[in-house]
Amino acid sequence: MSDFPPAASGFMVDATTTALILAARVATGVRAEWRGCDPTTHRRIYYANHVSHGDFVLLWSVLPPALRRVTRPVAAADYWRATRMRRYISEEVFRAVLIERTRTEETPDPIALMADALSGGASLILFPEGTRNTGDERLLPFKSGIYRLAEKRPEIECVPVWIDNLNRVLPKGEIVPVPLLCTVTFGAPVKLGEGEEKEAFLDRARAALLATAPANGETHKDG
Repeated sequence: MSDFPPAASGFMVDATTTALILAARVATGVRAEWRGCDPTTHRRIYYANHVSHGDFVLLWSVLPPALRRVTRPVAAADYWRATRMRRYISEEVFRAVLIERTRTEETPDPIALMADALSGGASLILFPEGTRNTGDERLLPFKSGIYRLAEKRPEIECVPVWIDNLNRVLPKGEIVPVPLLCTVTFGAPVKLGEGEEKEAFLDRARAALLATAPANGETHKDG
């Protein structure tokens, strides 16, 4: 039996989903490029660079409908539960796995939450940098979460996804997007090797994501 949380039924969720996808595409002209793998409903961990609160929305919006139905973003609970609208979008539309960034004894283990979602049949979208990258470095060092999740579910492939230009479409602190073309590029999957150490896997996964990025940050057109 699937462990997917029930999505709110009816016109409102469908209308909100359509509006979000349309807004993402109009604001960014986004296009998906499947360069290292093909779209499939097999369970996957899509891991991406993180430059904006809109990252997972853009990535989710370019997935084919069959993939969107089984893909859940991992997001910060404090941000996405801060208002009724954000809570509605994250919980009812995206069915996000919401993670508490401030841990207490009562806080659920975030790795267990993500592993349970995978066991329930979902794919996940996550950002291993752990925070938005607002500096000059192209990609921050990875936190250990993706390694710990791969340890629990080593059979599931991790697909690097490079989101290009979104930081210029929606700069930090701005609410009005600047119309620029964005690409979401899906690279070649990686898996945790048997006996592979944490640092080796994190370095390899980070290198795979950098290799997926368009050269010099330039947006590629569909080939």
